[in-house]
Parts: sequence; structure tokens; C-alpha cells
Amino acid sequence: MESPAPASVFANAPEALGAVRVGVPASLEQEIRAIYRRSPLYGRRFPLHNEPLQWSCYREIPVLTKQEILDRGHTAFFADYAEVERGFAAKKLEYEHTSGSTARPMTVVMEDGWWNAQLRRAYRAHPQLAPYADRPYRKAVLAPIGCSSNLCPYEDHPFPHRYFDGTVYLNLSSDPFIFAAAEWDRIVLELQALKPEVIEGEPIYLSLLARAVKKRRVRVPSVRTVILTYGKASRQHSRRIAGVFPGAAQVDLYGSTEAGYIFVGDAFADNQRVIDGNAFVELVPWRPGLADVFQINVTTRDREAMPLLRYFTGDIVRRTPTGYRILGRERDLFFSADGRVVSAHEIDAAMPEEFACWHWSLVQGSDNRWDFQYVADGPAPAGLAQALAAALGEGMRVNLFRRKFIRPAASGKFALLKPLAR
Repeated sequence: MESPAPASVFANAPEALGAVRVGVPASLEQEIRAIYRRSPLYGRRFPLHNEPLQWSCYREIPVLTKQEILDRGHTAFFADYAEVERGFAAKKLEYEHTSGSTARPMTVVMEDGWWNAQLRRAYRAHPQLAPYADRPYRKAVLAPIGCSSNLCPYEDHPFPHRYFDGTVYLNLSSDPFIFAAAEWDRIVLELQALKPEVIEGEPIYLSLLARAVKKRRVRVPSVRTVILTYGKASRQHSRRIAGVFPGAAQVDLYGSTEAGYIFVGDAFADNQRVIDGNAFVELVPWRPGLADVFQINVTTRDREAMPLLRYFTGDIVRRTPTGYRILGRERDLFFSADGRVVSAHEIDAAMPEEFACWHWSLVQGSDNRWDFQYVADGPAPAGLAQALAAALGEGMRVNLFRRKFIRPAASGKFALLKPLAR
């Protein structure tokens, strides 16, 4: 008798998958079949039989990529797109656009209320955020325009038009390095006026906000929680933020426009956990010799419009004794000559304690040469270049460049580590 196929590995808590059985757990199978019913895309790609789902069949379901969604178009998720357009008109459906940090911008359709519902589940999954899940509170958001709201970056919306349900969206454009002094004056003044309990934003934006607050010698003692999201944070950003908002807990909330929020944990604590109510997260071995490092495929839960099944996010995670660490996008990771994977985490760890900057970017120029660009109030300490070169591996050389600004991608997002494309 042929033995059953081994089970795929998931990052979710065991109780989220349910009781162990020979085939795919019931909760996962129910979600898969619901996705097939909701969207004709999946039946066209891979017909599913009616018998109980086995792991061998599960792994035959093709992985969905962002490129495939872009090639097929978001309309492929729906049997009758005219009905979707009627849903927009009736405000039963809404849409967003991804920032296009990895490819062309993607149109994402979602049912009204889905984003807020999965945000509440994300909050309930972390003890620092749970108190905000079901009560009114004040929050300020500072992030790329395409991530934080639908506000047009070419118009100067007055304060009341950027304030929704206790949340104010602070910025009007997507490059914080070119905000004029008057723009920072406005942002800091609105922050003082709002007195938010929570500040949420892209880490580089928040680091530069900390610089603006410090420069103006003001305090915002109301802040109890800082949510780092939309992009990869460095310990340098975290420390600059902590210096201006002392005592505020920092929470790392990972997700994407198309998939929602997936992981949450304490910043730099290596304890990220899956938000079980939002998604099933499949762990796929990435490279030989890296037993605890995985690609992730995401299957969304309880989503009516444009559900995702085995969606490859492009992110790599490391399993730790306390949870997971998000290493970042696959394209942003580097392999040293001795086979180590080098992420922003290893670069952070190599920086001397006395070094302080508002932002940095390490860019590979050739096989053995890197440029370390940084924005700081003073020059880098002696030995920084050598320490970074050692973290990258034998034979590497690093040049230091102190900058007034570091330009983001067209999406408004920043990359900390930029290896050559392979």
C-alpha cells in the first residue's frame, strides 16, 4: 500500500490548522474550496476533484505570483466584471493599487470592510495592539502615498480632509527626503495637535519624522505605540524613533496591499507570528543547507473578492526559537562566499555601537565592491567600512558616502540592501 504524501509545513499555530488527519487539514481544505467557488481563476488554472484533498494534490495547485496576476489582469478573478463595477458604484466593493515595488502596480479589489476586519484581527494577535482593536483611539500615519491612503499626492488637502475615524494621514507626497522645512513644520504641528496614541508608518519616514521632531525641540508624550510597517526597518531607524518617542513600544506589522496583514511581532525580537485569522502561511524550503530559512506562500482567509491561494509574496523568513524573522524580499538578500545569507539584520549587527544615522543603504556596485550611503548628523566612526565588509564576506570592499538624502524607488519605498541582480 502506497504511503500518503508528507504534509506541507505551515508557520501558523497548530490550532489554526485543526486536528491532524491523513490529508489536508479541514480548515485549510474548506478555505481552498471556498476560494475555488468565489473565483473562476483557480478552476481554469487547475481543476480540483471532489474527493478529500491530499497533500500531493495540494502541492499540484500552481503557486500564484504577482507577475501572473499582472499578466492575467485583476478581472480574471471574477466571472462577471460588470457585477464588480456595480459593486463599486454601490460601495459594496472597493479597490486599491499596490505601490509597484516589485513589478508594475497591481489593482486589488476587496469587499467593503475587509481591510478593517483583517486589521482588527492583526491587532488582536499582539498584546500591545489588542487594546486598540475594539475602541476608538487616535493614530497618525506617515507612509508612501500609495500605501497609506487614496489621497492624491498632487493636491494640498487641508487637515480635516486627511482625518478619518481618528486617523490623520500626515504626508502629501512620497519622498520624505524632499519635504521642505515648512512641510515638516506642518506635520509636527498636526502631530502635536492630534496627540496620537499610535504612530504607524514606513520606518524611514518615521526616522525622518523623529529627526524633524528632535530638531524642533518638541515632545509628543501621548505616543504609546509605534507600528513599523510598509517597509523593512533597520535598528538604526528603531533607535532614532525610540530616542524621540521614549517609552513607546515598537511593533513590526508585516503584510501587503494584495494579501493583507500576515505577520506581527515585537520589533527586532525575532518573535514574528502569523495572524492566523488572516492567512495560512506555507513554508517552502529556499536553499540547500538553510534548514530554517523559507519562502512563503500565502492563502488568504474569509475573503470574498480576489482571494489568494498559494500566493508567493517574494519574501524570505527565518524560523527562530521564539517565532520568525522576516529577512526581506528575495532580491534584497546576498550570499557570502561561504554560503551565509546576508540580510539587513546582519548589516545592522556589524555596525559599531557609536554609529548613529537616520537612514542607510548598502548598494553592490560590482562582484566585490559595495557603496554604503548614509544620512547622519556627523561622519561615520573609524572601522565602519571594515566591519561592513567583514559582514559581507571575504574579499569584499565597502566605500562610505555620507549623503543629505537617499532617493527612494518610484513607489516611494526604500531598500536597505541592494545586491546585484543575479
